[in-house]
Amino acid sequence: MEHITLLLGIVIVTALVFDFTNGFHDTANAMATTISTGALKPKTAVAMSAVLNLVGAFLSVEVAKTISGGIINEEGIRTEVIFAALVGAILWNLLTWLLGLPSSSSHALFGGLIGAAVMSAGWSSVNGSTVVTKVLIPAVAAPIVAGLAAMLATRLTYRIGNRAEEKATAKGYRAGQIASAGLVSLAHGTNDAQKTMGIITLALVTGGVLAPGSNPPTWVIVSAGTAIALGTYLGGWRIIRTMGKGLTDLAPQQGFAAQTSAATAILASSHIGFSLSTTQVCSGAVMGSGLGRRGGVVRWSTATRMFVAWVLTLPAAGLAGASAEFLTKQGTWGIVATGVLLVAGAGVIWTLSRRQPVTVDNVNDVAEPAGVITTAIAAVTPPPAGSIATADTDLKTTIPAPDAEPTRPATV
Repeated sequence: MEHITLLLGIVIVTALVFDFTNGFHDTANAMATTISTGALKPKTAVAMSAVLNLVGAFLSVEVAKTISGGIINEEGIRTEVIFAALVGAILWNLLTWLLGLPSSSSHALFGGLIGAAVMSAGWSSVNGSTVVTKVLIPAVAAPIVAGLAAMLATRLTYRIGNRAEEKATAKGYRAGQIASAGLVSLAHGTNDAQKTMGIITLALVTGGVLAPGSNPPTWVIVSAGTAIALGTYLGGWRIIRTMGKGLTDLAPQQGFAAQTSAATAILASSHIGFSLSTTQVCSGAVMGSGLGRRGGVVRWSTATRMFVAWVLTLPAAGLAGASAEFLTKQGTWGIVATGVLLVAGAGVIWTLSRRQPVTVDNVNDVAEPAGVITTAIAAVTPPPAGSIATADTDLKTTIPAPDAEPTRPATV
């Protein structure tokens, strides 16, 4: 700690700011379905998620080692490169949060890091094989696997509970949702908190504080876990609304199936060092659970915007990181200008978000009206009567599911 320079200190603080944005950006991954079905009240849900994110940060360092010593070559990389990468990642996180799109904080970080490294030292600074095997392939495969698993699990849960008394099953699935949401939060801590640990460790290596290949120091693990937990507790209500209400209407059975499938995929990936996007995994699981219920549908207009954000995240954050690195290469004034642009950009995005705020009080408003295809599918294969629980009555009563999904006014 005594060898940390002013620039390195600024980079560490910026990394923790990114970790904080990662927390509130990804709260929806664990708690959106639990909140939308009424299994937990919003504030209770985010508090539980925050605690388990912190615990999960201490369970493994495999993902951190992938980032600190795998994505880019450490030799020849300056500390300023890490700062530029974080600026690109933070700005993309904030922009997608403003739009309510559950994009990948992980890919924003990777894109910023790759873009800044290429601007600094050329394409040879990037380990292409690691990017393909541990970033791109999991990015494509993980949401598909989680979605298929959630779809099959949803069908299985409905088949098993078909003859059971509905009030009793609702209570049981409520408990199951809470447990599975906790597991997702724990898994999120083991994967996403480690990304910031890896980036801080990489900064310490480039600054000469640590030797290449070192594990994250204890103080890095504690600070990264705390930052992501605080961000999680703040709650990214815009993205929670999109995940919980904007993609599909979820019953407790579906929420339980989606969260269990997502948690399994994330924990398995963390164990083998795949730095996948927990956002993509959880979104895929939610869509799979929507398709798994008879008559269940996905709002494809929302899903399409989300897919576009997924595709754009790596190149957009990479371009922002490269632009920031172009400035930092100019010297001290360039580093200062980059910091000023980061603060100014964050301020503008925050101001725009206040025009139509999404809070704990309106998070369960429907974000997207049903489209023509959605309504047609629901009319052909209506869901079982009484399968959708009302959140306002805390799962104590149920209402018959309509033959077609009602059209509601759009809420941003």
